[in-house]
Amino acid sequence: MVFISTISEDGIRNIAPYSCVIPVLRPLDLVCVASAKMRDTYANIKSTEEFVLNMPGVDMVDKVIPTAMHVPFNVDEFELAGLKERPSEKAKAPGIEGCYAWMECKLHSIHEEVYGGFPYLLILGKVVHLEVEDKIYNKEDGSWDMEKVKPLIMTGSDRGMHFGTASNIGKFEPFGAMFEDGKDPLSWMHKEKEIQ
Repeated sequence: MVFISTISEDGIRNIAPYSCVIPVLRPLDLVCVASAKMRDTYANIKSTEEFVLNMPGVDMVDKVIPTAMHVPFNVDEFELAGLKERPSEKAKAPGIEGCYAWMECKLHSIHEEVYGGFPYLLILGKVVHLEVEDKIYNKEDGSWDMEKVKPLIMTGSDRGMHFGTASNIGKFEPFGAMFEDGKDPLSWMHKEKEIQ
């Protein structure tokens, strides 16, 4: 689950929780957000062409409902939810203090679809800046300490939203394990460039 923060052309700050967010493919710097069409988040992304994905831990579960409520467009949802903004590096939209990672994104494309009479959107963003809290990031291999971060997740049921977290089960396989020669064809992405 993520909180998406945006800002309107008039400077009104908006936050919305989203659980339908995925990276597109490992070699790409694209993320995909599935959204209903009538959302302030969509209106802001369409007009400003940017947004920030803020990744919360379980300690922020009480901020989901205040940021999910349908309120007038001119309501500042940082104030409504009692959240502090975190200055962004490459986006006008601010991030959210207290999260463990932030992905600043520029709009790549929006795909409008209809399924069963229900309109929805697939919003693709290009990640232009990524930051992760030092205390949970392993600089040796890029892994995250799941026990420290306790990422907030949500699963749905017929009655509503159920909140939990993910944990590391101690199983590891290199990407190369999927290939007959045991080599990861994208290993070049992770090699340090020689300093000249």
